[in-house]
Amino acid sequence: MLLGEVIGTIWATRKYEAVKGYKLQLLQPMNSNREKLGEPIIAVDTIGAGPHEIVFFITSSEAVIPMEVNMAPVDAAIVGIVDSINLEIKPEK
Repeated sequence: MLLGEVIGTIWATRKYEAVKGYKLQLLQPMNSNREKLGEPIIAVDTIGAGPHEIVFFITSSEAVIPMEVNMAPVDAAIVGIVDSINLEIKPEK
């Protein structure tokens, strides 16, 4: 699973049948320090995330697993909303 921030919503008047009823969110992937990683991606929102929420998402063929269909043209899916990130900082040697 990967971390990202919802930075926008994609509106489409026509969608592939398998993704109808799902919101398409624009995500900025990030690391645990909230630093940007790469370019934004589009992900199917399976849980109802909102603007500026930190989420975790899955990619590749696993992205269709949380959906109610067996097959859909989906490369990324939001599967959780992050409440907090607690990092254990180890002392440098």
